[in-house]
Amino acid sequence: MPEDRTVISPLEQARALYGDMSNCPVRDVLDKLSSRWSLLLMIELNVQPMRFNALARHIPDISKRMLTQTLRDLERDGLVSRSVFPTKPPSVEYALTEMGKSLIGPAQMLIDWAEDHHEAIRNARSQYDEQQS
Repeated sequence: MPEDRTVISPLEQARALYGDMSNCPVRDVLDKLSSRWSLLLMIELNVQPMRFNALARHIPDISKRMLTQTLRDLERDGLVSRSVFPTKPPSVEYALTEMGKSLIGPAQMLIDWAEDHHEAIRNARSQYDEQQS
């Protein structure tokens, strides 16, 4: 008689390991990285360190408030560094940290996947929307 193998989902494993999903490190990290702007800013900073206004020009649809908040969040998580230079007026430059740079490879794989599947996803959405109406 075959052995009964129970499959445990990754979420069940995390609950067993951390008790409460708010303690799950994957969720804690991915919540920030999956924000609308985080990866876009990191991709821009991977090209070169940039000042605030340069980032705002490269991502024109982000508000200044959201740009400020996202940069603070990335800095708080250790993915972006903020350097203040003693000029008049003081200039501030943002750059990826080593940990931030280590995320670019996995992020690029996700970007490539999104580009490869974008048309198919748009078609699936259209078909779904047509079926729902």
